[in-house]
Amino acid sequence: MAVALDMLERVAFAALAEDLGDGDVTTEATVDVDATGSAELVVKEPGVVCGLAVAEAVFRAVDSELRFERLVEEGASVAAGTAVARVAGAERAILTGERTALNFLARLSGIATLTRRYVDAVEGTGAAILDTRKTTPGLRALEKHAVATGGGRNHRFGLDDGVLVKDNHLRAAGSVACAVERLRAATPLPIEVECDTLEQVSEAVAAGAEAILLDNMSPDQLRSAAALARGRARLEASGGVTLENVRAVAETGVDEISVGALTHSARSLDVSLELT
Repeated sequence: MAVALDMLERVAFAALAEDLGDGDVTTEATVDVDATGSAELVVKEPGVVCGLAVAEAVFRAVDSELRFERLVEEGASVAAGTAVARVAGAERAILTGERTALNFLARLSGIATLTRRYVDAVEGTGAAILDTRKTTPGLRALEKHAVATGGGRNHRFGLDDGVLVKDNHLRAAGSVACAVERLRAATPLPIEVECDTLEQVSEAVAAGAEAILLDNMSPDQLRSAAALARGRARLEASGGVTLENVRAVAETGVDEISVGALTHSARSLDVSLELT
């Protein structure tokens, strides 16, 4: 998914305001006001590059005259030590924007890298890797972009663009059938129901749900759910999925596997800025 320029600018200005405060005391004291130069953004470990656009937005927010050059494409798999971008212009501006730009690049590249590992792990099974809404508040668009960059698929972006009936909704509605009936009267959106038992899976299929989220089920239960659904509903496995077990989950016949860890537990990639 593409991230709109105005979104990039908003998050860049907000992050800079947090970091800059009343001014960059160290840089202003040690760097001549008229000093110019260039620097490279270097990825120090293997990974998938993501976040070049927001890094550029950060530097341009500090000084619109800075020149930013991408040296690799967004989504490129790179080796340790790869320079992925170059920024040139006023050295004060470069150093003031350094940490904020690196924080975005490291965080988003980490998400993209972890996502790619999950996607590679299920290659050939036909199952897709999905993200969730377990994102950093205010950064959902960027983090979901990182998942897509890594080869994953974006699940619903917010509460208004998709239906997911979870356990608390079922308690409030009284039953799967009642929840589906009420939703049919309220929205044309496809309905997905979270099920943690095979009995609920049967109820959701009978009610006509277009999709079923199979929550924390074992591989044997997932295979049984696939047999019950027999293609009448899209099946999404979720809960307890790791790189070690994701392929076994994919081989049960589910269509999708959602992994909250893509965004809530991805480790930032090691990146640095080096004046040249």
